[in-house]
Amino acid sequence: MEGQLPVDDAPDAKGLDAAAEVEAGALPAAPQPPSPVPGISRNVFILGITSFLTDLSTEMIYPLVPLFLTSVLGAPFFVVGLIEGIAESTASVLKIFSGWLSDRMRRRLPLTMLGYSISALAKPLLALATIWPAVLVLRFGDRLGKGIRNPPRDALIADSSQPSCRGRVFGFHRTMDTAGAALGALAALATLGFMGERYRLIFLLSAIPAALGVGSLFLIREYVHPHKRSRPPRLSLSQLDHRFKMFLLASAIFSLGNSSDAFLILRAKNLGLSAFAAVFAYVIYNVVYGAVSMPAGSLSDRIGRRWMIAGGFVVFSLVYLGFAIAGGAALVWPLFGIYGLYMAMTEGVGKAFAADMAPARIRGTAMGTYQTVIGLLSFFASLIAGILWDAVGPYAPFVFGAGLSLLAAAVLLAALGNKATASV
Repeated sequence: MEGQLPVDDAPDAKGLDAAAEVEAGALPAAPQPPSPVPGISRNVFILGITSFLTDLSTEMIYPLVPLFLTSVLGAPFFVVGLIEGIAESTASVLKIFSGWLSDRMRRRLPLTMLGYSISALAKPLLALATIWPAVLVLRFGDRLGKGIRNPPRDALIADSSQPSCRGRVFGFHRTMDTAGAALGALAALATLGFMGERYRLIFLLSAIPAALGVGSLFLIREYVHPHKRSRPPRLSLSQLDHRFKMFLLASAIFSLGNSSDAFLILRAKNLGLSAFAAVFAYVIYNVVYGAVSMPAGSLSDRIGRRWMIAGGFVVFSLVYLGFAIAGGAALVWPLFGIYGLYMAMTEGVGKAFAADMAPARIRGTAMGTYQTVIGLLSFFASLIAGILWDAVGPYAPFVFGAGLSLLAAAVLLAALGNKATASV
């Protein structure tokens, strides 16, 4: 039966039956309207459309930003790492606050809309940048919007789904997100192929799908849980489950070695691919990621999330070792495809795992904490990667990341043991 839990991952004594979870607010207290996709609620479907359009916009420009910085603005590789690290991590500080605020407001949608709107405004303004600090400011603005929207959006997805199929639900969202990303990268490729390296034009065109994504949010109908609270949610790790903290530790170790994907694109060029080919390799990654995300999420509903995530960490390690030892461009193509497999095994499943271990009343805070820790460590990961690239060689960031990912997999399996739940 779909969503059935394996014996070793069944809820422990702290788990709740379905009726108790409804009472506690861990499940939606009212039936969610259906969507065209079986098992996916209307709200989740619309949020998938929003992410599709937003990532179409984002990926039209994301693989081109490091090329724009280095070839047009003349920025060194260190600056690429600095910009990506600051953009991802500084804005990530907001995630814990936006998640916590959505818990206090008992509303997810307003912050979700605000975050998407900020990002939609920042992207096309890259076309006006003439110095790299301007790119830094705009990339920060884009990621600022992401920092505001992601925790309440992910909490809304969790609120709109049953725990027994939460992996499938987050997998569907990742599939839609990545389908938009692949289409966006293809749009960038088409422009590069027909018009040459006209980066500024592509930045301007990215405004169209971004605006449509914001507009789709007006179709969401948020349900406010009626459960009572004895006190407001706090910004404290003490209210979170011990298993959540161990998962957070493993995720932090992994994130320290998981530098920006910009370095994968730069490594692809370093190994001999043209700008066009490097972006096309990135499209292959997105296609695999999108195709496998929903099946991987569904499988995590059955076998348990920790096994899926730990396996993804191992796959990541193999990919990074491949990029470290690659002697030519031929190996780049399969590596990008396998990298998409790692993302499918960890991205949506990780969010589902975090949601599993958080009661509904503090779910926004938990999702924000998880994403903030990952984002902050991403700054140091990208900064370290840039330093290692310049000081040691292009292979060094990938050796560093491969080692930490194996350590993270070991911590995840050892610390959580057999009591990690597939659905708490």
